[in-house]
Amino acid sequence: MSRNLNRLLVSCNKNFLSQRVSSAQNFLRQQSQASNPTKGKGPISWKSLGILSILGAGGLGFMYYVKNEKEEAMMRERKRQLGKAQIGGKWDLVDCTGKTRKSEEFLGKWLLIYFGFTHCPDVCPDELEKMALVVDEIDKAPKSPGIQPIFITVDPARDSKEVVEKYVKEFSPKLLGLTGSPEQINSVCKAFRVYYSAGPRDQDNDYIVDHTIIMYLVNPEGEFVDYYGQSKDKNQVTSSILVNMAKWDQLQKKSWFS
Repeated sequence: MSRNLNRLLVSCNKNFLSQRVSSAQNFLRQQSQASNPTKGKGPISWKSLGILSILGAGGLGFMYYVKNEKEEAMMRERKRQLGKAQIGGKWDLVDCTGKTRKSEEFLGKWLLIYFGFTHCPDVCPDELEKMALVVDEIDKAPKSPGIQPIFITVDPARDSKEVVEKYVKEFSPKLLGLTGSPEQINSVCKAFRVYYSAGPRDQDNDYIVDHTIIMYLVNPEGEFVDYYGQSKDKNQVTSSILVNMAKWDQLQKKSWFS
């Protein structure tokens, strides 16, 4: 789809520029003949140069417009491939103060969301430490809009708001910890396609929760954009987020012809 669109845009671009050049050449030829009808040619006037400059500027403007249209089409295709409409959505949970937090209140912000549980022995701490480093790097980047990191528990039976508050403070003061009822947790996990399942209990009634190990990137419109698995390191995640931010920002800017 994107390859055919690329060919079509390039073809339109070539035809447009060819017409512009042809029009400019005809105009200059007419101006030349009018200034010296006996020889059919003459000096180029300032007026001619001015009109030629306008035509050239129009051509450059069209090229810029085509480039933006191509990038926007590619972004739409990438979102389609990632299943944008199938991942994410509205949710409501509870923060460490007991306040209900809804997904709608985060519109206008970039979000980096991780699902885990506070009794996780190693994977969750490693991923949250990586998340904290990524967030710091994003905040330090020039012209960065910043990003809100969020931890959502998949173990609401043990992870009360007090437990979650103590846990997230170990990683970053920017990290927002959220919990909720089993129904609320199930709903948000279902929306983000997060798998989680509590394992068998030991003699101390302790257990491990098997779950999806992924960070989810959500844009200011509340749309899922990208995801980062355990194999991605801090630098890879940071670079990808900054690229996605730049692309999204570019798409929000109006083109010359809108």
